[in-house]
Amino acid sequence: MFTEVQQPIQNSDYTTRLERVLSMGGLGAILAGSAAVWYFDPTKAGFFPVCPLYSFTGFACPGCGLTRGFHALFHGDVITALDYNALIPIFVLLFGFLFLSLGSLAIRGKGLMKLSASPGFLFGTLVLLLTFGVLRNLPFYPFTFLYP
Repeated sequence: MFTEVQQPIQNSDYTTRLERVLSMGGLGAILAGSAAVWYFDPTKAGFFPVCPLYSFTGFACPGCGLTRGFHALFHGDVITALDYNALIPIFVLLFGFLFLSLGSLAIRGKGLMKLSASPGFLFGTLVLLLTFGVLRNLPFYPFTFLYP
């Protein structure tokens, strides 16, 4: 009789499926990491990574205090979260956008929007992080408030 000939999988179909599966994995990783930071107190649990820059030099990098800050934020303590890292609102927006975009990609097969990493944006981000990293390590008032 007649047999149906299967069409080969198109490369774009495979890429779309792969992107959706990987985005589901990314969502799972974000949720698992967030649950761990919510449940375990980073000041008492010993398995969270220590900042290499801080452990070698004693200087706090721009990301120092984010784990403790997110723990405080997950428990509703906004002031303590800001005390650990003043840039936490920027990181909340960044991780929130990443989470929503991955969710959209997993469900619809299309992310929220494509972000282009223009040289101006990358340079501005680098300047912001370096400036914050230098200011939070200055040993005099008012910059001592930025130290985690």
